[in-house]
Formats: sequence, C-alpha cells, structure tokens
Amino acid sequence: LREYCEVEVNPREEPPSKSELISRLKDKHALLCLLTDKIDAEVMDAAPDLRVISTYSVGYDHIDIEESTKRGIYVTNTPGVLTDAVADFTWALILTIARRIAEADGYVRGGRWKIAWSPTLFLGYSVYGRTLGIIGLGRIGIAVAERARGFNMRIIYYDVQRPPLDVERRLNAEYKPLEELLRESDFITLHVPLTRETYHLIGERELRLMKKTAFLINTSRGSVVDTRALAKALKDGWIAGAALDVFEREPIEEDNPLLKLPNVVLTPHIASATVEARSKMAEIAALNIISVLKGEKPQYLVNLNVLNVKPLEKVKMI
Repeated sequence: LREYCEVEVNPREEPPSKSELISRLKDKHALLCLLTDKIDAEVMDAAPDLRVISTYSVGYDHIDIEESTKRGIYVTNTPGVLTDAVADFTWALILTIARRIAEADGYVRGGRWKIAWSPTLFLGYSVYGRTLGIIGLGRIGIAVAERARGFNMRIIYYDVQRPPLDVERRLNAEYKPLEELLRESDFITLHVPLTRETYHLIGERELRLMKKTAFLINTSRGSVVDTRALAKALKDGWIAGAALDVFEREPIEEDNPLLKLPNVVLTPHIASATVEARSKMAEIAALNIISVLKGEKPQYLVNLNVLNVKPLEKVKMI
C-alpha cells in the first residue's frame, strides 16, 4: 500500500473506537478495516472522499452495503483464500467435541488423571460413517464435504441456492430441506453469511428437531445461532454438544451461560488463523484497494451495482 498511498495504521491490537475511526477517516480515500469495525452511514458521513472500503475478511455484515453503494463507495472482501483454513478448523472442532479432546486435556493438566485406563473414561461419539449435515454449501461448505469423504460419512446439505448437479455428484452430497437435515444429521455444521434471513437461523425450534446425540458446529457468524436457545439445549440435553468459534457478542460476555457448560467447545474466532491464510487475506485486502484507486475492477467486489453508480474512471486516483 505504501508504494501507492500515504498509509495511516492503527498500531494496537484493539480496534479503534467509533469516534476515533470517524476522526481518522476525515481526509481518507480508502479504508482497510476488520470485521470488528462497524462501518455505517455515520462513519461514511465523516469521509466524503472515501472511494473504497476493503475488509480484511470474507464476511461483510459489519459494513452497510446499501449505504456504500448509494454513495458510490466500492466494498471489497477476501473470499477463497481462507477456505481450506476454515474447513480444516471445522474438522478440528468436529473431532474435538465428538471425542471430548478439550475436556480430556483439562483433565490431564488439572492433575485429575489417577487411573491409567478405564473402559468408560471420556467416552465420546464416533465420527466415521455418521451423517454430516452442511448448512451452506458454498466454498467452505464444499471443502468441509470433501474432507468428510475421508471419514466415509453420508453427506446431506441445505442451501437456498443449490450448486450445480455435478458438484452434488462429485461430493456424493444429497440436498435436504432444512427440517429434514436437522432431524437426520449426527453433526451439523454452519457455513452461511449473516443476513436478515440467516439471523437466528438456528433457534429453539430447530434445536428441538435435532437428535439428542447430535452436535452443532459453527464457524460462520455467531448470530446465526440463538445463544440463549443453544445454552438451554445443551443444559437440558436436547442435543449432545456444540463447538463454536463465533458468538453473538465478541469477545464473549463473562456471564455467558455457555462458559459454564461442559458439553461445548469454545474458541475465539480463529478458524482462519493460519499464517498462510491471514497473510494472503492481508495481501488481497491491499490489492483490492490499489485496484480501485487505479480505476481497475478489484478481484473481489461485494457491491457490483456500485459500478453503475460511480464508474471506475471516476474513482481512479493513481
């Protein structure tokens, strides 16, 4: 970025406050933000010369896309490069919750391992040969399904937009309506964006449809799941367990009931946290900005309609 622009960087790990973001954006033409930064109309009002918002993430629910498009601001993201990292991590969560790995690690570290071996010590559930339900068969959902074949799993999926038939055939994946998927799956993994339609997609009704021996995995967005309903489901035994990398509020609240439950694995939004994925995300986020400021269509443009509102030649600066 410094080859083409004057760059101001937030030096802290903590995201800037909204007021700080507003004050720093006043004379800026481009913003490279994180999913922790809420970019709404008020923020955009402070930056009349803003031409591009590049988010260092796949998700863009923290940005008001409609408002950006109306103002002729290009919004870009970083899909694709973190697919394998998130799919790998999804499988790490599946195996960790099914085989009680996190519990067992704490048991050993806590000095509670007193009997060398017992037939009932940390009994878990098999993964091999079970039914995997994938909600959202996009890039990441497909990558998760590809890995499931190595576990000889029956793969079923639900998506509002079905992929081409050749994708279903290659994965040996069967489409199911959401209710059927919930009833039949042993493991359900979520890979949908956060939208009005997917907010609390999994609530009390959906959790009650699941098997008592089933597990819920979420590496998408926290608000896709109703936290209160999930806590009740885990506490009362509607389902066997859950593994979550994302939450409705992040960082998770200290009084969140999930923290007190043994049948849930909790990680701090790190599904894409590999050196390879995060480095490539940073590179793409920077290149997206440079492309727009050069008057070129960026590799990953979220709001395609912005091309009609303000053509690229009108945002070109370098």
